[in-house]
Amino acid sequence: MSKKKKMKKNQSSSGKPEVKLSQCMIVKNEEKNIETALNWAKPVAYEQIVVDTGSTDRTVEIAEKMGAKVYHFDWINDFSAAKNYAIKQATGDWIAFLDADEYFSPEDTAKLIEKLNVLGVSTGSSNETTILQMPWHQLNDAGEVIVIDVQNRVFRNIKEVYYVGRIHEYLHGRGEIKFIDDTAIIHTGYAETELKERGKAARNVELLRMELKERPNDMMMKAYLADSLNSVNALNDYSNQDDVAEVDSVFREVIESDAMIPEYLRKKAFEHVLREVWNDPDKVSDCVALCEKAIKAFPHNLDFYYYCSVKLNEAEKYEQAWELLHDLDSKIDKVSGSKSGMSDGTASTSAAIASDPLGIYGQTLIAAQGLGDVENTIKYAEIILKENKSLNNILSPYIHILLNTGLAPDEVFEKLAEIYDITSLNDMLFIARSAKDCGAIEFARMLMTIAGEMQ
Repeated sequence: MSKKKKMKKNQSSSGKPEVKLSQCMIVKNEEKNIETALNWAKPVAYEQIVVDTGSTDRTVEIAEKMGAKVYHFDWINDFSAAKNYAIKQATGDWIAFLDADEYFSPEDTAKLIEKLNVLGVSTGSSNETTILQMPWHQLNDAGEVIVIDVQNRVFRNIKEVYYVGRIHEYLHGRGEIKFIDDTAIIHTGYAETELKERGKAARNVELLRMELKERPNDMMMKAYLADSLNSVNALNDYSNQDDVAEVDSVFREVIESDAMIPEYLRKKAFEHVLREVWNDPDKVSDCVALCEKAIKAFPHNLDFYYYCSVKLNEAEKYEQAWELLHDLDSKIDKVSGSKSGMSDGTASTSAAIASDPLGIYGQTLIAAQGLGDVENTIKYAEIILKENKSLNNILSPYIHILLNTGLAPDEVFEKLAEIYDITSLNDMLFIARSAKDCGAIEFARMLMTIAGEMQ
């Protein structure tokens, strides 16, 4: 058998799919991104179509040099109109419609081509797969994933599939939407520097207000408006109080709404409203209620468990906090060691926990103290101090509780030696100060005597 015949079915000797893939995008002033945007698809695309909506930089020049077919479209404040124009220029069997600040990794590009080869060309059946839905990873300036969502960006080039909506446009069409979880779109365009450089948020606010004039009760558009307006507010140091109040009001509507709203937007709404009431001592019960509602909406988002435990401890509901923290601990165990951080197909986000991994132990310690659980108070104080031995607010009560359990000073000193370097003068002085702070004066004097002998 020849080498050609040994190749996978539906794949040509060039490595490109036998089904023809058209890469499409609409652009304006994307000279910094256009090369990367075209490079991911160049080895596999049948054609690359770039529709320019008024660039004044080198975007068009670079795209043409890279071999893309460049078309011009007069911008009319309508993303769907521009995208549908691009679709009309495509002659491939499938279309990949990514923005200029989005791309597939080489590995995921190969996976995508394999899937297209299997799906093949359209049969015209109303039951066939027409749209591929896949994970969408939004990166910050440091290249870290800050949002995980899903997007429909690869679809059959058939007349029944087209874009709808002036902004935050979506695909309308017949057939099956098939989710593929191992091929992710990488998105960089909403990183902070991009927002500052290009004013995307301000543009989006204008277009969203136009949409809402036509569809004033569309909760999805309202949620997008609150998100974009909040970004504008942040860039303007929240100087426009009317806009700030509007964001607050709309995000509260989003929390209460049963409408179809992207998960990351609903999550932002919960986080925003929580921040607004977080430091108000009269709103502790409101925070708990918000967190409990968020946990029901996002059972895989670990941060809301953590936030709830903080407020339960503040409300002195220590037993509830203890149970919630142990539930959280078990959930962390389930996803630990998982490279993707996925559990049951849902992203387990933990931004707050990741930024302060000792926070969970701190809240567990508070709950144990509140319950009068001496054994667990000692246990969690030791866990925290072994990770960060400079925490006087943990060490001082730890010494106090050890002495109150009846341990002799020498025995307490031995336990401290498991955490601290008792041959270090700095460590000994720190322990002595913490002992003095908790009222253990005689124990502090003993430590100072030992420290004095080191000098």
